[in-house]
Amino acid sequence: MSDEITNGAVAPTAEAAGPAFTVEKIYVKDVSFEAPGAPAVFAENVQPELQLNLNQRVQRLGENAFEVVLGVTLTCKAGDKTAYVAEVQQAGIFGLIGLEPQAVDVLLGTQCPNILFPYVRQLVSDLVQAGGFPPFFLQPINFEALYAESLRQRAAQGGDASLANSEPVGNA
Repeated sequence: MSDEITNGAVAPTAEAAGPAFTVEKIYVKDVSFEAPGAPAVFAENVQPELQLNLNQRVQRLGENAFEVVLGVTLTCKAGDKTAYVAEVQQAGIFGLIGLEPQAVDVLLGTQCPNILFPYVRQLVSDLVQAGGFPPFFLQPINFEALYAESLRQRAAQGGDASLANSEPVGNA
């Protein structure tokens, strides 16, 4: 008898015909939108300044299951006033079975955030537009390059090179 997982798929086992990578669940972990200067900020006629902060956190949930959280904070300033702040934490639960630790690390650092990114992009755009501002579309992000940079940083620190149970990192 096979084990069922939350999305209705049958959970692969270690005895399966080889390595397996599965997407078990994708969900919004946290979302926030603030427009502290509204409605006065809508009358401002200045060029907005945008600051984007991107981070990723990985947590081991079981022997073969990981939660990956892709966080985005977008801050828009109009002059010296904050027009809006949109924060999104998009998460997913991923199953990785029969893979070498290095392959697991690469998938957690590249493929998982690539899967989560379109959801983050859409949610940020919807939040900004619902707040009365022109929609903001996140540009594509090269998670492979960010992963390579995180490997260099982890090697320089001399610490654990694994993403599992890592702290949020990154600033785009």
